Amino acid sequence: MRFSTLIIPLMSLLLLTGCGEETAEEAIVSTASFHLLDSHGKAYVVEKRGTNFTLDEGKDKVVLFDVFATWCPPCRAEVRHLGNLQKKYGEDLIIMGITIEDDVSNDELEKFKKTYGGEYLIANKAENQSLARSIASTIGVGQQFPIPLMILYKNGEYVTHYMGATPEEIIDNDIAQALGK
Repeated sequence: MRFSTLIIPLMSLLLLTGCGEETAEEAIVSTASFHLLDSHGKAYVVEKRGTNFTLDEGKDKVVLFDVFATWCPPCRAEVRHLGNLQKKYGEDLIIMGITIEDDVSNDELEKFKKTYGGEYLIANKAENQSLARSIASTIGVGQQFPIPLMILYKNGEYVTHYMGATPEEIIDNDIAQALGK
């Protein structure tokens, strides 16, 4: 009787843990993949793992996701500032604009970048909204977040975020700190 009382819970434990190498903590971490295309047709993948969002080309770089709309006046105003930061930091920084509009053509986005001085990537795909909502939810600003919403990551780990118009100097300082400069 005693033997079966010990063996049954032990067998149950072995069956429930399975053969995987994943820890219990890893098994409950939220994961997702978002497939984006920039306005030139280049593909990017953003991986969500817990609260981290990693751009496939962002290893050892600072990544700034800029959630915006072309009709939004504060979004238009920030474009030149983000372009300045992209030029300043070059390969150490990836700025990825994430438009939340459904019906903007790549030609319109390129015209928007040229008009407002944005020399950085802009993603234009249906998954943009899913990515924007997932990031907004993860950082705690909810689903009805204001735009522009900019989120800064280093090696996929959250650094900070900005809602609404934000002075270039503040973003510049945070990028420099994230890069250790």
